[in-house]
Amino acid sequence: MSGIYIHIPFCKQACHYCDFHFSTSLKKRDEMVVALAKEIQLRKDEFENITIETIYFGGGTPSLLTIKELKFLIDTVYGSYEVVSTPEITLEANPDDLIKAEQSVQTESKTIFEDYRSIGINRLSIGIQSFFEEDLKLMNRAHNAEEAKVCLDVATQYFDNISVDLIYGIPGLSNNRWKQNIEIALSYNIPHISSYALTVEPKTALASFIKKGIIDNVDDDKAHEQFHLLVDTLDQNGFIHYELSNFGKEDYFSKNNSAYWQGKSYIGIGPSAHSFNGKERGWNVRNNSKYIKAIQSETLPIETETLTTTDQYNEYVMTGLRTIWGVSLHKVKKDFGTVFKDYLIEQSEVFINQHLLYIDDEHLRVTKKGQFLCDGIASDLFKINL
Repeated sequence: MSGIYIHIPFCKQACHYCDFHFSTSLKKRDEMVVALAKEIQLRKDEFENITIETIYFGGGTPSLLTIKELKFLIDTVYGSYEVVSTPEITLEANPDDLIKAEQSVQTESKTIFEDYRSIGINRLSIGIQSFFEEDLKLMNRAHNAEEAKVCLDVATQYFDNISVDLIYGIPGLSNNRWKQNIEIALSYNIPHISSYALTVEPKTALASFIKKGIIDNVDDDKAHEQFHLLVDTLDQNGFIHYELSNFGKEDYFSKNNSAYWQGKSYIGIGPSAHSFNGKERGWNVRNNSKYIKAIQSETLPIETETLTTTDQYNEYVMTGLRTIWGVSLHKVKKDFGTVFKDYLIEQSEVFINQHLLYIDDEHLRVTKKGQFLCDGIASDLFKINL
């Protein structure tokens, strides 16, 4: 089973913290949608023996696309690949887009949410980030706090499989206000929450504002506190912490993202999108015009690299440690050899002694104490290509 990720590289405005590929100009939108469909078709020979289990519209802001455009892309997937009978089809969406679309199409008998469902979308991932105005303004989000709440009021009437994004570690965000953010999300009976620490990426507006002293720098200790507040609160409310930044009720884990972490192959469609076939990784050009021009000439604008055994081991350790499934010592030995298994156990010893890692049922996992440090621990378990 595999998934298709479709990158929609447009946003109405730039969030101060975002370094994803997007454009705030929609001039090439029509050409882009046609190019995305063309790439879906062009890639079918490369992935001809796979069955599609998930379709994920990410971005950028996929909720800027019309129902007709989304249906066109979904139909193209169905026309090019074998698809399971009930695939998980996720649409990333911003609250303001959903509200405006709802107001523009709503009749006595139909809403935008019913339109989404009619074309097969069965999961919404809504970029709330915060329910408080001061946080949204600092991040330069396009929606306001009231729109976030109104959006969830309506969306939950039509979708049960909804995920919301929340960000912690925001400068000026108190633990009390962060706890209120979590509790507001829980009040809507949302079955999945993705939550990330605010990260200062180079060349973003946020990095510039911090450098100039306009905004305080991110406080790592405060972010650490808020991470554990999140983990404890969601655990008490029946959520399973199945990946470092993801929490879901039973049967509501993201199938699309879980496939990434479990090393399944996936196809990335669109500018900047990444693909993986088990042995090779590829990434498309991060430029809308160059992407469209290449696809129009039936050329895939993609660079690839073949992963060495060491690369594959390192990726498995990185992704495995982030999940509840952990790193299987049996799999390491089977796929990479005894030398890699012995190396992993030896490198893990110091973290086991510090109660950051533990081994249970032949699986290496992080402890609760080690969760926030997970990526750093994983890098110390990597093997270096020599």
